[in-house]
Amino acid sequence: MQLSLSFIIPVYNRPNEIEELLQSFAKLETTTEFEIVIVEDGSTDPSDKIVNNYNSQLNISYYFKENSGPGDSRNFGMQKAKGNYFIILDSDCILPKEYLNQVVNNLKANYVDCFGGPDAAHATFSNLQKAINFSMTSFITTGGIRGNKNSVDKFQPRSFNMGLSKKAFESTKGFGRIHPGEDPDLSIRLWNLGFKTAFFETAYVYHKRRISWSKFYTQVNKFGMVRPILNKWHPSTKKVTYWFPTVFVLGIILSIILASFNIMLPIYLILGYYMLAFSLAVIQTKNITVAFQSLIAITIQFFGYGIGFLKSTFYIGFLNRNPEKQFPNLFFKSK
Repeated sequence: MQLSLSFIIPVYNRPNEIEELLQSFAKLETTTEFEIVIVEDGSTDPSDKIVNNYNSQLNISYYFKENSGPGDSRNFGMQKAKGNYFIILDSDCILPKEYLNQVVNNLKANYVDCFGGPDAAHATFSNLQKAINFSMTSFITTGGIRGNKNSVDKFQPRSFNMGLSKKAFESTKGFGRIHPGEDPDLSIRLWNLGFKTAFFETAYVYHKRRISWSKFYTQVNKFGMVRPILNKWHPSTKKVTYWFPTVFVLGIILSIILASFNIMLPIYLILGYYMLAFSLAVIQTKNITVAFQSLIAITIQFFGYGIGFLKSTFYIGFLNRNPEKQFPNLFFKSK
């Protein structure tokens, strides 16, 4: 198959991010030709002026459309793209110089109709960004769900760094209206149609995540609420591991109660886990401040996801409520 690559990038009110991303595109060390399709999702602070500054350096198409969410905007971009293989990025990503070569080399060695790559923290990121990156990517927090060496197949790519063939897009009609959760939903529908997904370990991006602690809690809380909905839609994908954050939260609460009765073993186990996490964060980030903030990030991640998962399981799993009526904030309206 002769690859013709199109990058698809939705953006909403973040021209500064687009500028940083386009700067990294201009520095790519590659001989592979590609186009960039930027989809402005109804922004009030558009990126058109930034894009115009790079028209002479890069092959860019820019589209402005009514706000309908990132999933629909990616679909719009893939419909407009000229390539036969799409690489989907979030606007808050920065590409390493070798990114495109790594993608092409991986596709030549192990062609799949959908791939996902990992995210990393750039040296210029803030301590908070590095701490959240550790919490979101470490094996001891997410169990490798965002990518590891063993994710050869049955890996659910995330749309901040994701490849999708035109054939796969046309067969699935792309992303659904749920957000977040539109990317694992797409992966599962791809599997059901016989397509394969894979993890390309060397095709990483720097994922900036301009975020605060409160925004991070909101984000992971939504992740937790989405998972029972996906389990309802795709029962064969249910895993007991999705319960782990909720169990962890309940374990912390129980250990505190037991400690008041001088039963200390459970809380010692919790402290042992945090000591392990701190040690791994120090080794990975080489920054004690980031390591301490990583403990905050882990706590927020587990409580946000765990509470969201438990709440959604109650309404969707036990009460059998309609997901869109129960959690309308997780769905974009149909066009």
